[in-house]
Amino acid sequence: MRSVVAITGASGSIYGVRLLRELPGEKILVMSKAAKMILPEEMGMSVEQAEAMADKVFDDDDLFASISSGSYHYDCLFVAPCSESSVAKFASGISDTLISRAVAVSIKEGRKVILVVRETPKSAIMLENELKLARCGVVIMDANPGFYPKPGSVEDMVDFVVGKCLDRVGIDHNLYKRWE
Repeated sequence: MRSVVAITGASGSIYGVRLLRELPGEKILVMSKAAKMILPEEMGMSVEQAEAMADKVFDDDDLFASISSGSYHYDCLFVAPCSESSVAKFASGISDTLISRAVAVSIKEGRKVILVVRETPKSAIMLENELKLARCGVVIMDANPGFYPKPGSVEDMVDFVVGKCLDRVGIDHNLYKRWE
């Protein structure tokens, strides 16, 4: 399996980092400029440490990177966390960064795209943008943990959301206790 993990400038970089830890196979990482500033603040880790978890790393301004082409195959693109600003770009077809270009390519190629949106409350504009993307086949995965597994830590709540992402692409995991 080959996955792309894009981390944008929303709070919640822990979701992207946890995906990098859990995804099997080849992992490609792209971080926005804002994400590179937020990651050390939220995670206490350097950008270089996050990049070391990936097999390939591209800069968000590298529009010639392989993942910007429809002929380059990958199985799924995760944007985690995904800012509402990014959602607006994706919904409007704006492809001015590698992340936005990769999402546009994934949509046109019919590939799996999962956006871990991290914003609340949401305006009508945000909801309309998400609906537009959902109608194109994009999975809108709000960063809302379930509480039936009785999470005991922030990590447990993150694992629930990341586990739901893995479920959508058919990856077995034990990140949370399933409903019985």
